[in-house]
Amino acid sequence: MKNKIVLDLCGGSGAWGKPYVEAGYKVYNITLPEYDVTQVVFEEEYFYFNVLEKSKYDLKLFIRYEDVYGVLAAPPCTEFSKAKTTAPRDFGKGMKTIEACLRIIWEIQKVNKLKFWALENPEGLLRRFLGNPPYRFEQWWFGNDRCKKTDIWGRFKEPKRLVFEKPDNYQKAAHNKNADWYSNSTAAQRAITPAGFANAFYKANK
Repeated sequence: MKNKIVLDLCGGSGAWGKPYVEAGYKVYNITLPEYDVTQVVFEEEYFYFNVLEKSKYDLKLFIRYEDVYGVLAAPPCTEFSKAKTTAPRDFGKGMKTIEACLRIIWEIQKVNKLKFWALENPEGLLRRFLGNPPYRFEQWWFGNDRCKKTDIWGRFKEPKRLVFEKPDNYQKAAHNKNADWYSNSTAAQRAITPAGFANAFYKANK
């Protein structure tokens, strides 16, 4: 494949796909407010995403199935998060995005066997719907001292773990929401894929 295309579905900041961008891959970050993964149209040889009204782009994004090399997906975890304890859950809303990501993966693989695909979510209630993930990790395994446990479903090579001894502040961060890293960051910042893991995943799946 001459130009390796990677789809970064619900990619947010683009942190997970960043190593691929730096390596010269063509990465499409399909994320709000420009693109919505649920707003996709499937044609015979290609699929495309409708551009949302608030987007700075004027053209629809057309992609041929056979040109896609790999897919990363990080749909919102709000409805599946164990931290959501006050407001009612809307699993239907949460699964709509999950299903959209999986549908894109399924449609591509009717034509093209992807080199890899991976769907991640913090360890939580999504397991009720997708079953136990084939791979889970903690951020500190890849050089980050945060304790966030993350599940990944899909077809990919497991990234090589870099750290085997928990950092000194691990227990504090795991049980105290007032820990500096937690209280000084927004939910969006905490959701960003850590660079250590992103780089390790790229090295295993390139």
